[in-house]
Amino acid sequence: MNIVAFKHFDFDDEYAFRSWAGLRGHRLELRDPSAGINEEWMHDLDLLIICGGPMSVYEEDRYPWLIREKQFVQQAMQLGKKVLGICFGAQMIAELLGSPVHRNEYKEIGWHVIHRTEERHSWLAGLPEEFTSFQWHGDTFALPEDARLLAYSEACKVQAFAYGEHVLGLQFHLETTPACMETMFEHWSSELIEAPYIQTAEQIRGRFELSGQSHKALHLILDQISLSR
Repeated sequence: MNIVAFKHFDFDDEYAFRSWAGLRGHRLELRDPSAGINEEWMHDLDLLIICGGPMSVYEEDRYPWLIREKQFVQQAMQLGKKVLGICFGAQMIAELLGSPVHRNEYKEIGWHVIHRTEERHSWLAGLPEEFTSFQWHGDTFALPEDARLLAYSEACKVQAFAYGEHVLGLQFHLETTPACMETMFEHWSSELIEAPYIQTAEQIRGRFELSGQSHKALHLILDQISLSR
């Protein structure tokens, strides 16, 4: 399987994706959309992964390259390519499906419980009905029209959704490594304020062992994606 992953900040750690692709014999190419988009990437593309980022999808004036990235993602969905959006990536998919992205009432930072709904999708097969994942986001969106709500949390009504059989958006971060979290603490320490769904750096460090479980859950999802038609 040929995979292109859009990476939106330099210290985002792709270890969980690279380790899975290496084990399964898939080809993974990391691309920085701010450096330009090449139409040729679409030709042999099997899976597009849109990773997280510190920007918001509605900040096109500040990040004009977002316009071209959105066009590429829209085209991939229209062509029936497999598309996985994570946090910022899920928000981009939602916007492209007609659901505006906006600030959530609460920011979610830290380890938070995700609840699955009764809706089923093959890409989430094998995941428990309730699990804990790392989160770091302040934006949210309503469920896009014709999409299926797959998961939610106490602070965020849409944690996972599917559009058709080939598009999945995940608001949570199963891929984040402890090393990446440490760098996030350094770069974005001003966001770690006292608030209902924001944990301290020490609280997050105290549960670093969950990242291994999260990577296993992500690999389950990626396995299902690779097996789907």
